[in-house]
Amino acid sequence: MTDADATRRGRLLILAAAVLWSLSGFFVKSPPLQALPDAAAGPTIGLWRCAFAAIFLLPFVRWRRLRWHPALVPMVLSFASMNLLLMWSMTRTTAANAILLQYTAPLWMVIGAVLLLGEKLEKRSLAALALGMVGMAVILVTFWGGTEAAGVLMGLGAGLSYAGVVLSLRVLREHDPFVLVFLNHAVSAAVLVPWILASGAPLPSSGQLAVLAAFGLIQMAAPYVIFSRGIARVSPQEAGVITLLEPVINPLWVFLFWREPVHGATIIGGGLIVLGLLVRYLPRKTVRGGNDERRA
Repeated sequence: MTDADATRRGRLLILAAAVLWSLSGFFVKSPPLQALPDAAAGPTIGLWRCAFAAIFLLPFVRWRRLRWHPALVPMVLSFASMNLLLMWSMTRTTAANAILLQYTAPLWMVIGAVLLLGEKLEKRSLAALALGMVGMAVILVTFWGGTEAAGVLMGLGAGLSYAGVVLSLRVLREHDPFVLVFLNHAVSAAVLVPWILASGAPLPSSGQLAVLAAFGLIQMAAPYVIFSRGIARVSPQEAGVITLLEPVINPLWVFLFWREPVHGATIIGGGLIVLGLLVRYLPRKTVRGGNDERRA
């Protein structure tokens, strides 16, 4: 396989992962999961989808590669928080609001990288941050005080938590990715078990468990495996741009299958967030001059 073929294959794998990740709203808004009790829906979905994902990921884990590092603690706690907040958000507001606010994570990551990791703030990152903040403000102001306000705030919290996951993974970049992904899902499921038991929430029906198993396999486990294969052939920056397909088509699946409308403010605010991410992650043009090469 030539380098060009390998890169093309990597792009297709990352594209496939983004499409599968975008199905979260489709599963959460499906009639079987919408029938879960409102108070328990978020934690129940969060527990079972991660439990099934961990089971499906288990064959890929090579335990001899597991090494202790302090960053494992904030990683698994951030992932558990993100999982719960995102599922809770999707049950209390539109899938569009939830996923777009979760995608503010790269913007929070810029702040975290500068404040916690000592990285330099680039002009492109600053422009992306400004656009993203305006986009968030449009969504927050529109839904503040309404019935969906709690869901919007939880979506924002999911974005902050996801940034914690990404920053932790950056510190743990020398560790085996399958071990880390498995730990994230297993711990996320485990921390929700006491809550489910204490709340007295009923066990999902067999039909709901089937949907949750498909959720864990198709939307969680499979895309992580596929993405890990693709990222070996594509730069992280290009992969970041390709995965922006997820927040764009996530609300589309929900509208096409379950007819959940997208609010105009969500389109405007989400558009600004995605535009900010494009500004941050689109590759800069290479300018050639003589023997020199620089980025425009």
